[in-house]
Amino acid sequence: MARWLVTGAGGMLAHDLIPTLTRAGHEVTACSRTDLDVTDPVACTAAVEDHDVVANLAAWTAVDDAETQEAQAFSVNAVGAANLALACSASGARLVHVSTDYVFAGDSTSPYAVDAPVAPRSAYGRTKAAGEWAVRTHCPSALVVRTAWLYGAGGPNFAATMARLAGERDTLSVVDDQRGQPTWTADLAAAVVRLVEAEAPGGIWHGTGAGETTWFGFARAIFEELGLDPERVSPTTTDAFPRPAPRPAYSVLAHDRWATAGIEPLGHWRDALRRAAPRVLGTT
Repeated sequence: MARWLVTGAGGMLAHDLIPTLTRAGHEVTACSRTDLDVTDPVACTAAVEDHDVVANLAAWTAVDDAETQEAQAFSVNAVGAANLALACSASGARLVHVSTDYVFAGDSTSPYAVDAPVAPRSAYGRTKAAGEWAVRTHCPSALVVRTAWLYGAGGPNFAATMARLAGERDTLSVVDDQRGQPTWTADLAAAVVRLVEAEAPGGIWHGTGAGETTWFGFARAIFEELGLDPERVSPTTTDAFPRPAPRPAYSVLAHDRWATAGIEPLGHWRDALRRAAPRVLGTT
């Protein structure tokens, strides 16, 4: 079994990745933000030493705040990624770096391929695109796993928010002009482990739930899992909820590379929500 270092261990994805690794028999060193400052190259080199795999989940994910604090976001999302990539390259550890759909413009009409040109429209997207470039430059064997629309039991997320609001309001208006792929953190965690254990080739991988929907469609599905009337959810537009950072209108990512490599991809987002409901929504 391998020795894994997981950065960003206090986050939602780590909440599922760490127990997934433990159940699979791997040794795990979990580093939260207070345990490891990824912007410190010396600290990164020391942390990576004696590990076989590094899962970099450390990230500045406050999308709107990044619009006015881009330098701070860049220090974590780009400089931190570069530090870990250099440390892994020097030590021979396999790096798994988690990225995002925000590296794309969000104006496509068909799923983004792994080699589609990046064109981020937000500060967050720019810093994550820079992190991807740094990782691929300094550690070509790294697995860059882009994901999107994450939800899980380990942190604030859209699914949990909808479940809470369902108990507080009679009706909800939810955006219906942004398309993407809801992704359960437990499924993504298992997929990351599959990639590493299969010795998948380096480069970009898209780790999102299969199929696609809108936030409105996702909200209705959540109401269905809660045993509530989905007609309580009505559609609205992005313009009704102005935010500092632009949101991608289309965040659907293609998964062709998984089949080519013979590795099982993530399953359909709707099936995942059904399985996730007891843990994420509190259903029985």
